[in-house]
Amino acid sequence: MQLIPQNHLQLIIEVAIILYAGMIFLFNLAPISLGFVLFLCLLLGVIFNVIFGIDIISLFTSFGQQEYTHPFGSLALMTMITALAAINMMEDAGVDVRGLRGFLYLLIGGITIFGGLMHRSFLLLWLLGLFMGLIIISKSFRRESVLTFKRVILFILIVIIAFGSLELVSRIFQMTILSPYLRITRIEENAIPSIKMVLKNTYLIGHNPSSSYWGDASQGFADGYISLPLSLILFFGFPLPIFYGILVSKKDIIDYMLPGIFGWAYDFGYLTLFFFLVWCLGIIILGFKLLQIYRSKREEGLKSYLGREAILIGSLTAFISQAIIGLFIVNRSINGTALLTFIFLSSLIVAHVVKIKEV
Repeated sequence: MQLIPQNHLQLIIEVAIILYAGMIFLFNLAPISLGFVLFLCLLLGVIFNVIFGIDIISLFTSFGQQEYTHPFGSLALMTMITALAAINMMEDAGVDVRGLRGFLYLLIGGITIFGGLMHRSFLLLWLLGLFMGLIIISKSFRRESVLTFKRVILFILIVIIAFGSLELVSRIFQMTILSPYLRITRIEENAIPSIKMVLKNTYLIGHNPSSSYWGDASQGFADGYISLPLSLILFFGFPLPIFYGILVSKKDIIDYMLPGIFGWAYDFGYLTLFFFLVWCLGIIILGFKLLQIYRSKREEGLKSYLGREAILIGSLTAFISQAIIGLFIVNRSINGTALLTFIFLSSLIVAHVVKIKEV
């Protein structure tokens, strides 16, 4: 295999290998204390609130918004769940964390408001991730399960209220971009034709070249509908087809209107989709296995791995939430910079394997 990627799939695989190797090295370079992990997560929480807040201000003014929630939404989720896990560990050790917990709740509330106003898909990812994160934390610390009938109903009500509030704000300020109803209407109008196009033209490997935007120039495989960030491809000058500038809208038929399973199937074929799903499931299973090991060591009195355990809880939660939303709701949540974030989260999970095996 040539080191210079010849298509988007090869580039994705090579970047994943580099991230995995780098993260394994980083995790074994120095001890990761629980206090440092909590401090870093709270600092990142403040940063995410600021950049999401700036994005919202830009949305309501003449400045163009950057839509930071797509690339950084799952990272924000990871930091907040990691901080929640770290605070629970400190509380178990007898540390008074009431002030820290209150500050963390403020950060979570800010991200919920700013990120939710920007994108409905982020709001789904965020609320789903918080819910799953609380369940994982309760199981890891053998506490009363948060999954009760009342809390499930409360979660559903929160989702309904959140999306209802978005619709209300969109109508008051006459900003259709915020409207969940408009988003659903667009999907209803465009998703069915997109699904028919994908199912009709997708092969075991790749797709029908004539169905691609590139037409005769298409190779019928990895046409750029699924890719890493364009800035990365342009910086290194890789000879790959990309949807750049005004052409970005041309891939919305896949990227914006369909779940990720259709996008991956169309651009790379059903076989690649199968291996991608196996990889996602494997990362999730590995993460839960590692959590069991960390929990047993913590209950035996070993404190040197608390920071790593908190990171694992956060990264696993964010990975699962992003996988569900990206694969089954909207492809854009695991495409472009968001795909790089997705791979990064998986590397944070895999990196724990080497250190645990040394113990």
